[in-house]
Amino acid sequence: MAYFLQQLINGLALGSIYGLIAIGYTMVYGIIGMINFAHGDIFMVGAFIALIAFLALTALGVTAIPLALLLVLILAMVLTAVWGWTVERVAYRPLRDSFRLAPLITAIGMSIVLQNFIQVAQARGSHSSPSSPAATSCSGRASFTVIVSNIQILIVVTMLVLMTAFWLLISRTALGRAQRACEQDRLMAALSGVNVDRTISLTFVLGAMLAAVAGLLYLLYYGVIDFFIGFIVGIKAFTAAVFGGIGSIPGAMIGGLIIGLIETFWSAYFTIEYKDVAAFSMLAIVLIFFPTGLLGRPEVEKV
Repeated sequence: MAYFLQQLINGLALGSIYGLIAIGYTMVYGIIGMINFAHGDIFMVGAFIALIAFLALTALGVTAIPLALLLVLILAMVLTAVWGWTVERVAYRPLRDSFRLAPLITAIGMSIVLQNFIQVAQARGSHSSPSSPAATSCSGRASFTVIVSNIQILIVVTMLVLMTAFWLLISRTALGRAQRACEQDRLMAALSGVNVDRTISLTFVLGAMLAAVAGLLYLLYYGVIDFFIGFIVGIKAFTAAVFGGIGSIPGAMIGGLIIGLIETFWSAYFTIEYKDVAAFSMLAIVLIFFPTGLLGRPEVEKV
């Protein structure tokens, strides 16, 4: 039973990271109906920015862990948001009204560009973060073998706070109303006074900031990153968004948690080589019975 609970905790932490990235996919798709396949690499860029910030603060002698984490978080979110805005402005906006295949090809191209840029800028191989108490300390009782690390608690709490914040942003704010208007009909939203370009750019920026948070948490949790993590984690986060119902923020988080739990439990009880097969097979099974995902809504064609 203790082993089961330990894997449950590990799966929730991993799934929370997937869910945070999946929100970026689902927000962009909900507004412009396009899959931003470069979003996983934006997550990778955020992780590298966090690593560089950690190393810089260590060199400057900043030893207070809470202060260092706060500074790294702010820097990673700001700089990754700039990357997200640049990608939308340069690669996606000129092709927004073109045939549907063009933005897809551009997204894949931007993914390759970001991968190779980081590979050239940071060199091949894995890069390790400086050790910190936030990543190594844990709590538990000697009579009970389940261990919950502080970083796992931080990941789950961050996921819950950000999911709630973004749900409130979409449902209660002027930006959220503009996003929902653009989702329904961009032309009518523009005629009603909504700045469509700014709304879409802010959506990319918010998604990039979430990816930066996920990149920092991934760095703290695993301690090692490389230029290829954006593709691997990005595909799984996209799977989570589709699983939960792309376009739904709670669905993205639920999908992320389910994918993380499937991976963790499969690795614990079966052979680890087939954990991805198990996750994608479960996605196929769910889509057979729920074509729009667990919480997705079918699109209604307006005529």
